Amino acid sequence: MAPLDIINMELVPALNRVGADFEKGTLFLPQLLMSAEAAQAAFAEIRRSIPASQLSAKKARIVLATVKGDIHDIGKNIVRVLLENYDYDVIDLGRDVSEERILEMVLKEDVPLVGLSALMTTTAVNMESTIRLLHREAPGCRIMVGGAVLTQEYADRIGADFYGRDAMASVYYAEGLFH
Repeated sequence: MAPLDIINMELVPALNRVGADFEKGTLFLPQLLMSAEAAQAAFAEIRRSIPASQLSAKKARIVLATVKGDIHDIGKNIVRVLLENYDYDVIDLGRDVSEERILEMVLKEDVPLVGLSALMTTTAVNMESTIRLLHREAPGCRIMVGGAVLTQEYADRIGADFYGRDAMASVYYAEGLFH
């Protein structure tokens, strides 16, 4: 098979199936992670055999960050791997990231979507202040949020554009936003 056919006819449909099975609860987090890692390795290998002129441009640039005060980033890391597998250009700012640093990167790179993560209730308030700053200084930028302590109601209250209850929901939101 041609390299691009492997990506478009095998890898992307496989990732879609993994995502659907995860949503249905028939596949679990360890399998989701293993699938994402396997796909990432496959993409890397296949890209080596594709001439640069045939490589598709990245879909969009997305900034991900775990908010200030929070050092838990496994969820954000899962989202990053999945988004990268779906060919997004992800700028991962890491954990314990200030709202000013997030805004700086959004403005510098003209980023249309930011994903914020918080695991602890004590740091979720930093998510709210980050959203307020981004809405004020980068009004065209969409903001998706996720984390163990978040709910749809909380996300609505703090002004997030999207609440991702799991990593695949974030991918589906990006797909809908950029297609």
